[in-house]
Amino acid sequence: MVSSLFRSLLLLRRNPNTLRRLPAQFHLAAAALGTTPPPPPLPPLLGNLPKTLIARSSLNPSHGLSHPSPSPWFHAPAVGFCAGASVGDEVGESPLMGSSPEPEKPRSKKKPQKRKARFDFTKVDVALLPTVILVGRPNVGKSALFNRLIRRREALVYNTPGDHVTRDVREGIAKLGDLRFRVLDSAGLETAATSGSILSRTAEMTENVIARSQFAIFLIDVRDGLQPLDLEVGKWLRRHAQGVRTIVAMNKSESLDERGLITAAAGEAYALGFGDPIAISAETGLGMAELYEILRPMLDDYMLQLPKNEHNQEDTTSEEENNEERKLPLQLAIVGRPNVGKSTLLNTLLQEERVLVGPEAGLTRDSIRAQFQFENRTVYLVDTAGWLQRSGQEKGPASLSVVQSRKNLMRAHVVALVLDGEEIAKAKSSMKHAEVVIARQAIEEGRGLVVIVNKMDLLRGNSLLIGKVMEAVPKEIQTVIPQVTGIPVVFVSALEGRGRVAVMHQLIDTYEKWCLRLPTARLNRWLRKVMSRHSWKDLATQPKVKYFTQVKARPPTFVAFLSGKAQLSDTDMRFLTKSLKEDFNLGGIPIRIMQRSIPRRADPNKNSNNLRTRMNLRARSDKRLAPSELAPS
Repeated sequence: MVSSLFRSLLLLRRNPNTLRRLPAQFHLAAAALGTTPPPPPLPPLLGNLPKTLIARSSLNPSHGLSHPSPSPWFHAPAVGFCAGASVGDEVGESPLMGSSPEPEKPRSKKKPQKRKARFDFTKVDVALLPTVILVGRPNVGKSALFNRLIRRREALVYNTPGDHVTRDVREGIAKLGDLRFRVLDSAGLETAATSGSILSRTAEMTENVIARSQFAIFLIDVRDGLQPLDLEVGKWLRRHAQGVRTIVAMNKSESLDERGLITAAAGEAYALGFGDPIAISAETGLGMAELYEILRPMLDDYMLQLPKNEHNQEDTTSEEENNEERKLPLQLAIVGRPNVGKSTLLNTLLQEERVLVGPEAGLTRDSIRAQFQFENRTVYLVDTAGWLQRSGQEKGPASLSVVQSRKNLMRAHVVALVLDGEEIAKAKSSMKHAEVVIARQAIEEGRGLVVIVNKMDLLRGNSLLIGKVMEAVPKEIQTVIPQVTGIPVVFVSALEGRGRVAVMHQLIDTYEKWCLRLPTARLNRWLRKVMSRHSWKDLATQPKVKYFTQVKARPPTFVAFLSGKAQLSDTDMRFLTKSLKEDFNLGGIPIRIMQRSIPRRADPNKNSNNLRTRMNLRARSDKRLAPSELAPS
């Protein structure tokens, strides 16, 4: 034990920092030898001083404090050595200048707290949010990342290395944690595309859109490695997006994460010259946290650089509260067969080159959603792909386009069915089978319907043919779709921009009819007049309509309450429906009428007589008779 003491003293001479551990070693050794004296009483003036200072002052007269302190034989050299060593300490470490050194506490491992964004993006108007565009060569996962960011499956995703699924620029609101920003899904870039081809037109559209973006996410396929086309896209970005901050994302990294090959792939991505790349997987969600940490400071700085009056949340909310209920956003779907001018009509309504147009049939694959304002009303416009009949032979993106078009038809409030005026003039019928299917399905789903006859500019110069077309189309539509009367028909030329205002006014008028609510008192007054002028077949069996009311709108739904169990016949229901549309101007929208029977009230006197009879029979039963009244057996 003594040898361990001297070993500790030698260790102290070599390393004075072990001074804090020596007193514990000395006391342990003294306790083992049994020579530890009781601690001496402290003077009143030394009660608040540290123990190390008291120990030094008992043996070092230079401190100006002296009191008898018997110490064991092994304490004197140790304390003297410690005191001598403490003279050379720095002034800041002296006990007289501050508190005594305390033993270091073990540091507790705190979890890294996630810093919040400096700006609340959830309260910002959509028009003021920053824009992030997804760029890259074809088939690197841009549409999959777009769906991941907006948290919906809107963009078509299909593995076609030799073909381009996305051809138009799709827009959505990304939700990445507490961040909100506008995200654009662009078509795959092909720098070697020939002039006038579909690829060159998509590159021109991407160039126009990227000029209005603030940030870009450059995606590469990490499984294929850095391709020469990736380097060409990088050069294209430096040339056309000089003021856009670019982030390189190595997509499809879920397989390399297990093998540890991400570091090697990141070394190749440095050759693009856009800084540190990040590894993500749009399919599994890998790397979304890293993408959030990179985008957060960029988006915060962008929003803080805007003038305060632009991103003031109070102004936007007050404007939204002042909007009237009748000016709710209109969901509009443009449907029709391929190559009838749907995308051209969308560009005409938006007054910008929003989607790709051309003479090729089936050019649009994705259902493109756009938003614009018309006469202080928000309109959400959806351009669907060409409607094709399912023959069982569609494969790849064509089959997905048909399914997506049907879904957008069910989500819309008003359906704009586009017809080809040139084909109508050449053919004997106005509507083909596919167009009839679209119109009937829209009516069955309860949507408003507006028919738009496009390409009327091709019939210019033949006024007689134009007159025949304008006269034949409404009649044939009424014959094919007898369920709805008064379907509006608008004749336009989307290529020249003629008829844009007429189309929008007709669509809004149909939407307002679709949202119409009629008071019950007005409906009952109308019902009395209608019932009086209707010729009933048999007045004896005529069901009596007590009252008529509207239970819901969008589309208008009414309930006729009848007395008794008799129901109105189909002829009577058609008469009421036609009268409603004519008297309240509800043409072009489906109307639903339901029947409810009111049970007749029972006679209260008859019920009381029956009750009295039952009570008398119960009182005169054998069980309640006296024994004397019972007849002898």
